Parts: sequence; structure tokens; C-alpha cells
Amino acid sequence: MAKSTKAISPAKARTPAKPRKAAARKTKSKGKVTEIFVSPEQVAELAHQYFVERGYRHGFDAEDWHRAEQALRQKAS
Repeated sequence: MAKSTKAISPAKARTPAKPRKAAARKTKSKGKVTEIFVSPEQVAELAHQYFVERGYRHGFDAEDWHRAEQALRQKAS
């Protein structure tokens, strides 16, 4: 049984992946884009506060982290 192989052009084989850009937030004033930086320490502190408020129940760390990031970014803007 013969195997079929698909040839890849040399140009495609060597093309590096495009780097991803940092998340940016658009503002309404003149279309400028501003980046809002939130330190991991700030996020961790607020996420821990959510953990305490929930009564120290485990298993929601990712949700707490995401919620804390969103809350801090909204506060900063």
C-alpha cells in the first residue's frame, strides 16, 4: 500500500509564528489605545479576598483570578 505525502513548500516550512501582541484597551478619545497594567500581586491579593469571602472553599481559583483581573482593570480605567 502506497502512502500519499503532501509536499510543504520550503517557504511555509521556515516561516516563524507571528508574535502575539499584548492585550490593549481602546479608548473613545481620538481612537488612542492604552494598556492597563495590573500587577500579579494586586490580582493575587484580591483573588484571595474572594476566596475568603466564599468561606475558604477550594476549586474556584481560576474564576477568582479572572474576576480579580477584570475588577482591577475596570477600576484602573
